[in-house]
Amino acid sequence: MAKRDYYEVLGVSKNATEDEIKKAYRKIAIKYHPDRNPGNKEAEEKFKEAAEAYDVLHDPQKRQQYDQFGFDGPNSGFGGFGGSGGFSMDDIFSMFGDIFGNFGNTGGNNQDRRPQYRGTDLRMKVSLTLQEISTGITKKFKVKKDVVCTHCNGSGAEPGSHAESCPTCHGTGIIMRSVRTAFGIMQTQSECPTCHGDGTIIKNKCQKCKGTGVIKGEEVVEIKIPAGVADGMIVNIPGKGNAGPRNGINGDIQVYISEIPEDTFIRDGNDLIYNLLLDIPTAILGDTVEIPTIDGTKVKIKIEPGTQPGKTLRLRGKGLPAIHGYGSGIGDIIVNISVYIPQTLNKKERETIESLKESKNFKGDDTDKKSIFEKFRSYFN
Repeated sequence: MAKRDYYEVLGVSKNATEDEIKKAYRKIAIKYHPDRNPGNKEAEEKFKEAAEAYDVLHDPQKRQQYDQFGFDGPNSGFGGFGGSGGFSMDDIFSMFGDIFGNFGNTGGNNQDRRPQYRGTDLRMKVSLTLQEISTGITKKFKVKKDVVCTHCNGSGAEPGSHAESCPTCHGTGIIMRSVRTAFGIMQTQSECPTCHGDGTIIKNKCQKCKGTGVIKGEEVVEIKIPAGVADGMIVNIPGKGNAGPRNGINGDIQVYISEIPEDTFIRDGNDLIYNLLLDIPTAILGDTVEIPTIDGTKVKIKIEPGTQPGKTLRLRGKGLPAIHGYGSGIGDIIVNISVYIPQTLNKKERETIESLKESKNFKGDDTDKKSIFEKFRSYFN
């Protein structure tokens, strides 16, 4: 992919002042900062692209060469970030850390940018009934996980001893290196290979956790499931996963939702479908019947005389709530009407039905037949 013009990357004119260039870079860098976009490769590339543009445009000499020759001048060496210079994210923070102020963990003193270890995430499956989904529910589980070592209180060092400053990086967690570029020698930094950026090493490791600060254990975890979740959804419970090594950050628990099928309702999004089976006299004569709801109560509805099989009625606001971020409001109960046709008849019942067989009122006219045909056709459209 062709490189974009540096002025275009930062969104400034070719006459922009140094202060305007700095403000433009800071705005873009904060927007695509890795702390705000964890795991987002596209944001990372834009973050590096902006840093590369700023590296050239904020330096008067580099800017002059770029304005005169572009990317292909006699000292072509632009594009060190991710290019021939091999600069990393640490390089960006080391050279332009002051741009970010107190944002995230990139501000000011790079010696304070020591990594805080994060525990791994846990996954679990929770099966819920429609009744539990309709209201939301809090469940408690005993979870086997990494917990903070009680012997060293998570420090990783034997009681009475402590971590010592790393002799390689002298406690900074980083080592400096010089990189020769087209514009001279540049100082960059990278993670210390001895302490892996921690700045300290433990000589007398905790005998119980072997210096990790965590041990295998279990914990009763309270998980709140919001109302309206659906089968296959994942609810993230922050901070309830494995404990982070050396008093680091706890991981999360990812809860996979499994919906338990039931006999009363069929779920359709936030709506609930209820199949109402009427007897022939009620369908013909009409009546008042009761419909169950998800909360266990019943609602009375009126069946009009001559109600046809396949007709639907809608009970507004009696369905499931929409989960936050996936819609709004509450769904409905859709009553689908079926009519029960008995398979066997006694003598009196048969005589009664046969007496109605020749009645024109029970045969329907052409309008009725057309209406039924159109409903039938709609099933295939």
